[in-house]
Amino acid sequence: MVVIRLARGGSKKRPFYTVVAANRSDRRDGRFIERLGFYNPVGGDNQENLRLQLDRIEHWTNNGAQLSPTVARLVKEYAKTVSAAA
Repeated sequence: MVVIRLARGGSKKRPFYTVVAANRSDRRDGRFIERLGFYNPVGGDNQENLRLQLDRIEHWTNNGAQLSPTVARLVKEYAKTVSAAA
């Protein structure tokens, strides 16, 4: 089964996450199928902290992929900001 989840990067106390589509059985930071965006929870106000490819996320979910709870929250938040900007 494919799941869309966060893969952690960055250094100690400075996390940086990549949103990826991966097989559920693969390691959290291991092999993935496709990179779908990023999330920087400790970024400054002048930086872009979240960017997602909503069309690719929709493609994966239509083909049976499931979102992790955190990614589902981020997608909802990002969709609001994109619709507000348009």
